Amino acid sequence: MRWAEGFIAVDWGTTNRRGYRVEPDGRMTDEMEDDQGILAVGKGGFDRAVGDFHARLGDRPLLMAGMIGSNRGWVEAPYVPCPAGLPELAQSLKWVVADRIAIVPGVSFLSNDRADVMRGEEVQILGAYAEGLVPADATICHPGTHNKWITLEDGRITSFRTIMTGELFNLLKEHSILADLLGERAGVDEAFEAGVRHGLSHEDLTAELFSVRARVLLGTSAREKAASYTSGLLIGTDLRTGLASAPEGEIVVMGRPELTGFFAAALGIAGRAAREVDGEEAFLAGCRHLAELIQ
Repeated sequence: MRWAEGFIAVDWGTTNRRGYRVEPDGRMTDEMEDDQGILAVGKGGFDRAVGDFHARLGDRPLLMAGMIGSNRGWVEAPYVPCPAGLPELAQSLKWVVADRIAIVPGVSFLSNDRADVMRGEEVQILGAYAEGLVPADATICHPGTHNKWITLEDGRITSFRTIMTGELFNLLKEHSILADLLGERAGVDEAFEAGVRHGLSHEDLTAELFSVRARVLLGTSAREKAASYTSGLLIGTDLRTGLASAPEGEIVVMGRPELTGFFAAALGIAGRAAREVDGEEAFLAGCRHLAELIQ
C-alpha cells in the first residue's frame, strides 16, 4: 500500500502511546491511546506491541515518532543534528520494514558547553510550521515531562534546551517530603502566581521547595495551596531559564492543552505574549507532511 493511500501515525513515548489512522485526504478518522509506553513494553515485546496498531487501526504503513526510536525503544533511529527541518527528517527515517514501517529520527543539539536531544517534539514543531500554525522564525515552549525551549529559524530547528520541570514535579509529588502536600490539583490561582513570581526573580529553587513545607507546618500558608505554589515555582524557574535567551516577541506554547494553559498563564505573569498551539494537531500535521516527502 502506498503512503498516499493512507497510513497510521504513532506517537510512542516513555509511559504512553497514541496511534492515529490518517486518510488519503489527510483527515484523522480513528485513534487509540493506552499506557503501553516503551517502559511497559520492554525490549522483547515490541513486535507484538506494534501489531496492536494494525489490529486496531487497519493494515496500513506505520510512521512512528518519539521514544520508540531511542536506545530503549524498538529500533534506534540516530538523531539528526541541528539545524533540522522536515526534509532532513525524511531523509534520515529509520526503515524497520522497507516501505512499510519507519521511525522518525529525532533531533540533537551540540555546542562547546551544552548537549541536548529530543524525540517526538520535532514532529510537532516542524509540522506546525509546515501547516502555517507558527511562523518560520519563532520561539517555542513545549511543556511536558521534559519541557523544551526551541528556536525555529527559517522553518528549521536551530537550537533547543530541555528543562526537567514536569519530571521534577512528579518526583516531588511521589517521592519527596512534599508528597503529602502535593496531592491537591494545581490551578492557576494566587498561589500559582506567587510561585511563578518567586521562580522568575530568585535562584533558590531547592531552598524554596523546603519552605513550602515549613510554611504549612508553621501556619503561614494553606495546605491546599501547596500544589499550585509549587507548580508555579517550578514553571517560573523554567521560564527564567528559557526566556534568558529568547528574543522579544510572542512565545508559542505547544503541547497538550492541560499543560500549555499553565505555561501561557505564567508567561503572562512574566509580561510576555503567549499563543497556545494544540500539540496533537501539530503532530498530525508533521506526520502528514513527512508522509508526503516519502512518496
